[in-house]
Amino acid sequence: MWWKKKSLYLLLLSLGLATIIWVQMGMFLTHLLFGTQLKMNFFKFCLSLFMEDSFYYFLVILLINTLLTYIFLVTLLKIVKQLILTQTFSKRLLAGRDDELTAFITSKYGHEGKLIVIKSNSVLAFTMGYIKPTIVLSTAMIQILEENELRAVIEHETFHKNNHDPLKIFMLELIAHSLWFIPVTKWCQQNYSIISEILADEYAVRKMGSELELSTALIKLIKYHVSLKASPTLVHFSGGSINFRLQQLVEPSQSIPIKLTIKNIFISIHVLLFFIGMVLLTVA
Repeated sequence: MWWKKKSLYLLLLSLGLATIIWVQMGMFLTHLLFGTQLKMNFFKFCLSLFMEDSFYYFLVILLINTLLTYIFLVTLLKIVKQLILTQTFSKRLLAGRDDELTAFITSKYGHEGKLIVIKSNSVLAFTMGYIKPTIVLSTAMIQILEENELRAVIEHETFHKNNHDPLKIFMLELIAHSLWFIPVTKWCQQNYSIISEILADEYAVRKMGSELELSTALIKLIKYHVSLKASPTLVHFSGGSINFRLQQLVEPSQSIPIKLTIKNIFISIHVLLFFIGMVLLTVA
């Protein structure tokens, strides 16, 4: 339960910060384009500190516009790139789909219409898709796992599918990428990815009634794991948090160090205090 609450806190923290900044950006852009009067806006307050038509006034306008343009373009390009990659990747998956094995696996383990098997020599198990997530298994992975190990992997991916983790992780990546000047957003993204894998493992263990099948499947997949380069956002069964996951399976009582560094805390707090202070001063 603690891990679930922590993942929710990370998601809300990142989304909250992004919402505040994006709303402030939208208000300021509306002001510039349509002359809308603003009572509380960080960017407008920055301008009000300088005399109009002065050198510094135009310099601040340039800096603000550059920052807003950068954030907007980075966000837009990330979304467009992700959509193109997702579409391309989906076509490749459908082209390599093993219909016979897909029908067999779905009839045996469920998830009809939400699970596909692809012909591949790479050992793959992941969940993809934002609106309707789909579990993807490769024929190579099915071949190396025993029946109960495969069921454990499918249960693991079922959690990601039900929890819409591909969408959540992409949103966190988007926020961390565009709001790079607030390091805490990157920290939220990294640690949510780790915790989501641990939660998926806990779900699989509860469904299986034992850690054995999941542990043996993990060990086998570590040996055969092949990462997909330039792929859209996926939730991999054998992802980068493997050490933490094995630790939790062997010693569930052990804590996982997911703390912010002093540098990240210092930068994030000062950026946020400055931002909040400027907003509050507009009301005073």
